[in-house]
Amino acid sequence: APPGSDTYKGWLFKWTNYLKGYQRRWFVLSNGLLSYYRTQAEMAHTCRGTINLSTAHIDTEDSCNIVLSNGGRTYHLKANSEVERQRWVTALELAKAKAIRMRNNQSDDSGDEEPASQSDKSELHGPLKTLSSKLEDLSTCNELIAKHGAALQRSLSELESLRLPADSGEKIKAVNERATLFRITSNAMINACRDFLDLAESHSRKWQRLLQHEREQRIRLEETIEQLAKQHNSLERACRGAPGLASGTASISSTAKAGSVQSAKGEASDEDEETEYFDAMEDAPAFITVTADPKHHRRSGSNLSGASEGHPEDWNLEDSVFESSNQSSYNESTGKDLLPRKRRRSRIPDKPNYSLNLWSIMKNCIGKELSKIPMPVNFNEPLSMLQRLTEDLEYHELLDKAVKCESSTEQMCFVAAFSVSSYSTTVHRTAKPFNPLLGETYELDRLEELGFRSLCEQVSHHPPAAAHHVYSRRGWTLWQEITIASKFRGKYLSIMPLGAIHLEFHSSGNHYVWRKVTSTVHNIIVGKLWIDQSGEIEIVNHKSKDKCQLKFTPYSYFSRDVPRKVTGVVSDADGKAHYVMSGTWDEKMECSKIVHSSHGSTSTEGKQKTVYQTLSPKVLWRKYPLPENAENMYFFSELALTLNEPEERVAPTDSRLRPDQRLMESGRWDEANVEKQRLEEKQRAVRRRREAEAVEALEEGKEYEGYIPLWFERKVDAVTGELICVYKGGYWEAKDKQDWSVCPDIF
Repeated sequence: APPGSDTYKGWLFKWTNYLKGYQRRWFVLSNGLLSYYRTQAEMAHTCRGTINLSTAHIDTEDSCNIVLSNGGRTYHLKANSEVERQRWVTALELAKAKAIRMRNNQSDDSGDEEPASQSDKSELHGPLKTLSSKLEDLSTCNELIAKHGAALQRSLSELESLRLPADSGEKIKAVNERATLFRITSNAMINACRDFLDLAESHSRKWQRLLQHEREQRIRLEETIEQLAKQHNSLERACRGAPGLASGTASISSTAKAGSVQSAKGEASDEDEETEYFDAMEDAPAFITVTADPKHHRRSGSNLSGASEGHPEDWNLEDSVFESSNQSSYNESTGKDLLPRKRRRSRIPDKPNYSLNLWSIMKNCIGKELSKIPMPVNFNEPLSMLQRLTEDLEYHELLDKAVKCESSTEQMCFVAAFSVSSYSTTVHRTAKPFNPLLGETYELDRLEELGFRSLCEQVSHHPPAAAHHVYSRRGWTLWQEITIASKFRGKYLSIMPLGAIHLEFHSSGNHYVWRKVTSTVHNIIVGKLWIDQSGEIEIVNHKSKDKCQLKFTPYSYFSRDVPRKVTGVVSDADGKAHYVMSGTWDEKMECSKIVHSSHGSTSTEGKQKTVYQTLSPKVLWRKYPLPENAENMYFFSELALTLNEPEERVAPTDSRLRPDQRLMESGRWDEANVEKQRLEEKQRAVRRRREAEAVEALEEGKEYEGYIPLWFERKVDAVTGELICVYKGGYWEAKDKQDWSVCPDIF
């Protein structure tokens, strides 16, 4: 492209350091920004650096050199020839001038202040647009007046030239003077209107500053009230002691409306900060649960619209699988075909009391590209994301009990409790797990002890994706591919797992599918970190079409309800509700059988509530207590303490063998940071090699397959229609033979 166009591209040599000197880079000049890449192929995915020309200084050292400086960033560039250098200088100067003009125009619109919101701008520019429109109307009228006035004066002049009586000439002259005076007056009125519009435009900046100041004051006041409300709530909870689930004969469950809950499709939510919290007092309950007396539960449904009846004999404690839902010894309820549990470690070295010195992090980042800045292990916990994914199996016995259920809706209750239990370990776990390397695996072989074996593999690096497969000889199989999407919103970080979780029971063929909710880490910048779960889960049995709608209520400082509350309803294919689920995602989940349902009163929003009369709730799941001294061991559960325990015969790509993670667990964080940086650089080198191979294949017209997972393969799921990674077999056979020849050297 010519230098005067909006986009200019080409090769230049860029100074890197004293060891490598000048390196050839591909530069792209567009929209006032100069960006560079290592290769042309990188333009699709990786930008190495960008400089804004509107505030940059352009200098030329000699016949071929160009120096660009913007604040603390300086680019030393060299062209192949003086002619090429002059082309780039011309293009840079033109782009800089255009960028400055655009910035000044934006500055004029915003009054050199912070941009106001859209509503503020509309308030300011609305009257100005009206005034401008009226001024245009007046200008049109002025032109017409001037046109007709000139014609009138010509006519009067022609009359003066005629031979008329003296008194008539005097009258014509007076009329001519009046017409001239009228035209002058109309012009003065138009000029006054134009001056008024200019004055309004000049004052618009002052109005914008005043409105912006008021808006900032309002935001500060809201934040102060929010902080005071949180402190007040903390003080109340401290006075009451540990909060528990409200108990009584009647409880109101604020949950999403059954039938209007949308199915989570796995897309990342674009919610604003205002939607993160909502006033729980304004969230009208969709249904009311009333505990019924089992002996007198029968009521006539003739006068109730849409009533449905249940039978208490279905809720027999002696015969029901719910009887074994208490957290007793697992070996007693899973059969005699399992061996006694192997003794495993119950503690790890205490977490070192390292203060996080920001300068020690910053000094290692000076002069480095953003993509190469290593995040220290100070923010991590000594587990990988693959191990955290495996942690979802901590309460696997819920699925073993679900196998015994004869009713699909009863089985759904256990599946729903299992989906909630996977969040119980997150309440205190604010540290992030290690990002797995591409090709990294993690196995958890508990086939002889607990009846299942699990395998995870990192199947993609950009975007990061992990595939997981679990087989249980107790009668179920679970698989999933999870991709993590995150959005940093200033005060908090939203983590959105994308992908469906599949669970299939061997004997019945029931196939359940659900997706995870959004996790939010609060107080990222200032304050103590805390985690909340919010959103909705729809669990669907694709064989029987049963559904369970679960709602994770976000924390609200206005609500007096139990924090971290989860509520839901289990219904069959016809939409008839059978069970009510209630509890908290960090403590326990209960299930109540519905014996009667009816339409109750209408809410203030005009939506009718449903009243469920239920039998006494039964606890399906209760969280295990944390081990002793857990606060000094990253708040790990008993299972989490064993996940990184060294084991023999695992694959060379297993997370247990990752050196930086092992060093961090041992308390040697400085060495772990060095090792982590080495592994990341090694992975970048492999990625660069793959990119070079892709470019070479593209130039030769060949198809480049890219990375192929070791133990998983991509297939279209028959249920969801999505392309996911499923286990293709071979891992456990390779382990038996100890043949790991297909495993890459990633550590």
